[in-house]
Amino acid sequence: QVQPVESGGGLVQAGGSLRLACAASGGSFSNYLVAWFRQTPGQERKFLAGINWNLGSPYYAESMKGRFTISRDNAKNTVHLQMNSLKPEDTAVYYCVANRPGTDWLRGSWGQGTQVTVSS
Repeated sequence: QVQPVESGGGLVQAGGSLRLACAASGGSFSNYLVAWFRQTPGQERKFLAGINWNLGSPYYAESMKGRFTISRDNAKNTVHLQMNSLKPEDTAVYYCVANRPGTDWLRGSWGQGTQVTVSS
């Protein structure tokens, strides 16, 4: 029932930071897992980070640890992805997905994505 809506993407210079937001539309993230993926043309969507909304416990792709941080804002029913020290190879469309525990990510509720472009 819940529909993720991403925002916060844009143009940034290498070394800069962006803070993406994934808001819950038409419901809440309660009892959901929420995750961020990214995709470049011709590539599969790559998992970046996820969070168990109820527990607040984050988990990351190994390559994302350190630069990216996922967090929840209970009051705003929003999941954030803080991205620091951005590199040109981080350029991609970033997607947020919400799914029930035990459900395959492909069957989850996906947002439309937000473009992140990092210039060198």
